[in-house]
Parts: sequence; C-alpha cells; structure tokens
Amino acid sequence: MGCEVSWFSALCDDDYEFLGQPDEALKSSFEHCRNIVLTAEKGGFDNILLPSGYQLGIDSTAFAAAMAPLTRTIRMLLAVRVGEAWPPQLARQIATLDRMMNGRLTVNIISSEMPGETLGSAPRYDRTVELMLILKTLLNGQPLDHPGEHWKLKLDPPRITTVSGKCPPLYFGGLSPDAREAAAKAADVYLMWPDTMPAVREIIADMTKRAAAYGRTLKFGYRCHVIVRETEDEARAYASRLLSKLDAETGDAIRAKSLDSQSVGVQRQAQLRESAGSEGFVEDNLWTGIGRARSGCGAAIVGTPDQVLAKLKAYQAEGIEAFILSGYPHAAECDLFARHVLPKLQHGPLTL
Repeated sequence: MGCEVSWFSALCDDDYEFLGQPDEALKSSFEHCRNIVLTAEKGGFDNILLPSGYQLGIDSTAFAAAMAPLTRTIRMLLAVRVGEAWPPQLARQIATLDRMMNGRLTVNIISSEMPGETLGSAPRYDRTVELMLILKTLLNGQPLDHPGEHWKLKLDPPRITTVSGKCPPLYFGGLSPDAREAAAKAADVYLMWPDTMPAVREIIADMTKRAAAYGRTLKFGYRCHVIVRETEDEARAYASRLLSKLDAETGDAIRAKSLDSQSVGVQRQAQLRESAGSEGFVEDNLWTGIGRARSGCGAAIVGTPDQVLAKLKAYQAEGIEAFILSGYPHAAECDLFARHVLPKLQHGPLTL
C-alpha cells in the first residue's frame, strides 16, 4: 500500500538545534526555508507543508509563489488561515499558484481567528466549512450562489482555473467535536497529530462514520516529528540532546503564547506528555519530549530506520495514507530520513 510522504518547511521560526534556544542561522528567512524545500525535493519527498502564522516568520502564499519556478516535482501544501481569507481572492490565488506549479498545489485549511478576534468554536468552524465549500464550488468551475452566515456571495468562477480544473485537495485537522464535524462535511484529508495507536484507530473510525453521515469519505493524514539514527541508542541520545538546553519555564512560555494553546488537540498533546514514562515515551518509539518546547504537534517517532519504518507501516495499516514529517534542524533531519527510510517506503502524491 502506498502513501504520500511530506516534509515541513519552517516558515514560522520553528527550527532549532536545541529546542527553546533561538538560533539566528535557523530563523525563518526566504533562503533558509527555500533550502529546506529544495532538500526535500532532492530527497524524493512527495509534498511539503508551508505553515502559516500571524506574527512569526514569512508569508506562506508569497513563499509558495516564489518557490514555484525553483521546484519541479515536489507538491506544496499551502497553509491558509481562514480568519485572514476572503474566499474569492483566495480562490484566485490558489488557481494562480497551481498554474505556476503545473498542478502541484495542495491546501491546508486552518480554522483560525484573527488576533483580537473572539469567535466561539461552533461559528468559527461553521465559517471554515463555508470557506471550503466556496473554494470547491469556484475552483471546480461552477458559479457560486452562497447565502451563508459569514459570507453572502454570488459570483462567476475565476477565469483562471487550476491545471486539473478542480479544487486541490483540502487537508484539515482538529480534535474537538466541532472540528470533526467540519472535516466530515467538507475536508478531503483529515490530519491528526501524534497519538497512541488505539487513539489513532478510534479517531479514524469516528471520522469515517461522521463523513459517511454526509455521504462522504475521507483520506487520513498523520503529522509527526521524526528522529532516525543507525542505532536506537543514538536516536534516543539525539532526542535528549534536543532538550538539553531547555528549562521548564521557557517551555511553558513558548506553549502559552501560541494562539491555539487551549485547543482540544493541544490539550491532548499535553495529556500524552503527562502519561509518558520517565524518558518521555508514551508507547514504543513515540517520544513526547518535543511538546515540552512547542504548541501543537508534540511527539516524534524515534528509532532506527527499521523501527521508524515499522511505525509508519503500523499507522498505514490503521488507514493513514499521508504523512507530514519534520525534525530539528529540518534540513539535516530531512536528509537523514530521505537516505535511511524513504527509499524503503512505497510512496507517491496522494490522489483523491
């Protein structure tokens, strides 16, 4: 069974040699993030996530446009924050970027607020569903008549279409009941953060049932960090090294300043850390130490090439068809995974 294997370009100042210790050489810049993308393409990855943040780093849409002529094979998973978006403009941007990439664009929808905005969970996810449905209508070449709660629009489709003439795959994640319903209604690929195997199994079963209630099916993706070394002792030693300059106060401050610090998904990552053993492992080869220094995706698959491969294949057996991986520092870990694990995986761009 094949899968899509993606890497991560640190557009939001999320790159370190030691977690929690800012490094001038690893701060987000066009040059640094470009080099991560080119390393991933050279290594044979299928896709790369371009994250988006309000204040940190550089703009994902502008970066994707700049990278289009510099790449040939790798897809780009453009993160879009709903709170920042006006749907018709976003549809034009997506169509234009996809043309520039000759059909290599995919989109990660983030159900976000704007700084200073307070929108309850239910209306925020309702707005997200509206955005996804509007994008699908316009980018599938259909006229739009949308009398929604958040946008009231009556428009012809953009003159510029995507290469396929269809809306690119929409990747979307969230653990709360409102988030799950939003994904079931309108997403194409449901993304989850690291979790134990029984929890992964439960989430996939729940989301499959929710999507079926709307006459839909979903693909499933898994966002995780990875540390691969020739021996397990080396991999674990490197994990410890990542945290060797982090104090608890700094880690708490990093997590607290994130806009999603109170989300259900972030709370679940905290539960995993709390339930882990003394060395931070919550189950075989799943290490939760990453979450001590970042909000969001907070665990890593740690081990030898064969152990990492076995873990990925176990997720595949549960129904995962897309992996979005990362490691610190991102370019160096990208190269290690590309050399030691990627050739052993049957992989390619995800198709709907």
